[in-house]
Amino acid sequence: MVYSAFGHHQGVRLFKSIDMLADQGTGAAALAVDGPVPDAKANSPFGERLEDWRERLSETEWVPDLGRDIGSFTWLRGLATLGLLCGVAISALPDFGPIAGHEPAPLIGTQADYARSQMIAPLAYGSDTGMSMASTDAVRALSESPERPSIELVATLGRGDSLRRVLQRAGVAGAEARQVADMVAGTVKLGEIKPGTKIDVTLGRRPGKNQARPLDQLAFRARFDLNLEILRDGERLKLNRQPILVDDTPLRIKGVVGSSLYRSARAAGAPTEAVQKFLRVIGKQMSVSRDIRSTDEFDIILAYRRAETGEIEVGELIYAGIDRGGKPKAQMLKWNSGGRTNWFEASGVGQSRGELVRPTRGRTTSGYGMRRHPILRYKRMHSGLDFGGGYGAPIYAVTDGKVTYAGRKGGFGKFVKLKHSGGLASGYAHMSRIAVSNGRRVRKGQIIGYIGSTGLSTGPHLHYELYRNGRTINPRSVKFVERSELGGRELRRFKDELRRLKRVEPGAALGTLKSASKKPQSEREINRLNKALDS
Repeated sequence: MVYSAFGHHQGVRLFKSIDMLADQGTGAAALAVDGPVPDAKANSPFGERLEDWRERLSETEWVPDLGRDIGSFTWLRGLATLGLLCGVAISALPDFGPIAGHEPAPLIGTQADYARSQMIAPLAYGSDTGMSMASTDAVRALSESPERPSIELVATLGRGDSLRRVLQRAGVAGAEARQVADMVAGTVKLGEIKPGTKIDVTLGRRPGKNQARPLDQLAFRARFDLNLEILRDGERLKLNRQPILVDDTPLRIKGVVGSSLYRSARAAGAPTEAVQKFLRVIGKQMSVSRDIRSTDEFDIILAYRRAETGEIEVGELIYAGIDRGGKPKAQMLKWNSGGRTNWFEASGVGQSRGELVRPTRGRTTSGYGMRRHPILRYKRMHSGLDFGGGYGAPIYAVTDGKVTYAGRKGGFGKFVKLKHSGGLASGYAHMSRIAVSNGRRVRKGQIIGYIGSTGLSTGPHLHYELYRNGRTINPRSVKFVERSELGGRELRRFKDELRRLKRVEPGAALGTLKSASKKPQSEREINRLNKALDS
């Protein structure tokens, strides 16, 4: 395309296309400008400033990458932009509060009375329903509110509580509470009433407001086999005994050992505690894991009581046995001999094995043998064990024995010596206080004194010695075996009890219990007449 100039006027050249001039004639024209065309708006000062700010704002980066050039002016400008946009968005959030609606005016006056007459009001508001009517002359105000003729309540005997205090807290007068306690004590020992026993108490009408209500009736379970009831008969109280039929047949459980003695016994219905006790007793006679075969039979007998009222009491294990091929392999019976309960074999021989118990709970601070004395500062024989412990910590008898010495003894300070069976004796020194006296018999684990620092001692501790035939020995080297054997009349009673238990059939204690309180029903008259006609 060819352009040609065809005119010039004040620095403006005009050009026109030759193709466009072909229709009009030959030649071309064009317009050329030597400088910018003047603008009327741009010539004003406000327009110049507006155009200048528009260019600056368009060239400014308002949304830079905030992950780059942290802390620079551009980054701070982007952060301000972000904050401004977040503020605008938060301010535009809608309100989520409740929408106010129409709230009816509360009912008052006559309207409230009519509404109340048609509703069921809660007990807390008086439970007033129905139309209210004004009182007439026949209605007279009471000078005082009437009392209930009787009050029925249930009191519970707590641990360490007494029957008299329980009744007094229930509202029974002190004199009547003492009278009831004396009446009950004449039938059963008050200490035999188990904690948690529920006592049904009925109090009658009191003669005056300042007087306690009289006891009208009292009933509770005094023993497993006895109910007691106290009733008012005129001016005095009367005690009624209500015996409860109880079946004392022991619960016998037998079964095959199988792969696990414990699981087989539990599957047969034996309680967990009874099975654990059975394993401990049998374990003293034979190895449970090695000596008992899977084809052997276990024999467990428990003390068991059933009342006609439906309650049951599962007692302790009283017999443990293992049978092999129909013959007893081990038979152990629990028996009380000389005030002490022990497990005896079928032959009447009892046995208990074990180590001497620890005389105190503290750790061992000095052993048996030669050592340098901490006070005398020379080396000599230490004929016992020293146990650390806080001042006043208890000291226990290592096994059953008799106190042969209790008092001060030279460098031992406060000292106690016990005589045991088999020529053994034990001594306990440096006590702060002695809890036994000469000639007294003590049991294994019984507290005989308290740790102190009397005598030649650098601090509170226990010096413990063990003697054999009067000479000190290392306490750590001694184990003991105590045996007791029954004889004479006691052995015969033992064997009779063993035979009685062995005659009990498995599950016999779970049979039907006949109630002694049930009376035979009287025969109907029509049935009696029919029998007479038939005969």
